[in-house]
Amino acid sequence: MSLSITKFGHACVRIDNGREALVIDPGVMSPQGGIFAGVDHVLITHEHFDHVDWDRLVAAMAANPQLTVYTCPGVARHLTPVADRVRVVRNGETFTAAGFDVSVVGEKHHVSHPDLPPVDNVGFLVDGDVLHPGDALPVLDVGTLLVPGQAPWMTMSDLIRYLRAVKPRRALAIHDGLLSDWGLRVLDETLAHEAEVLGVEVRRLAVGESVEAGPR
Repeated sequence: MSLSITKFGHACVRIDNGREALVIDPGVMSPQGGIFAGVDHVLITHEHFDHVDWDRLVAAMAANPQLTVYTCPGVARHLTPVADRVRVVRNGETFTAAGFDVSVVGEKHHVSHPDLPPVDNVGFLVDGDVLHPGDALPVLDVGTLLVPGQAPWMTMSDLIRYLRAVKPRRALAIHDGLLSDWGLRVLDETLAHEAEVLGVEVRRLAVGESVEAGPR
């Protein structure tokens, strides 16, 4: 059975297996409705506003008593009122959510400022195939890499080096909400060039677009 990936705004995606679904990183820059519809499992990579909307998450948990959050220690400390439904996960651990086998990858956010220590950040490898790294650049063998397309902490050279280090069988760029139309155009051209270099599909996933991942 295949799984589908749907991009909401910026870094938020919904992964569906036809029976259940999970959501990763529903942040403030993902304002679309319906993100939590039919979802009992939410995965959050780290605490920055573009990856978690605290008010909307807590409201969703209040509306759905089954909704459980899987996340790093840094996020969990902000969710103490609902701690009984927060599962702290760490690098190397595995768990099952919405029928998916999820592996936890990494510990810290990519360095973004010389005066500030990186916050906690865990990436999620879903069914051994789809990697959402959050704001980090872990190198491992994956089928579909949800690669950060742009960020204040990442240069275009960082993006290219990361793609060439991982060599995924497909790379779909997310994390592009800060870009203007011209910035998206530059990103698309860069991804198209890397598709030629790597000989695989490398492109930006548009808001609202759904794609099929490999067989489960």
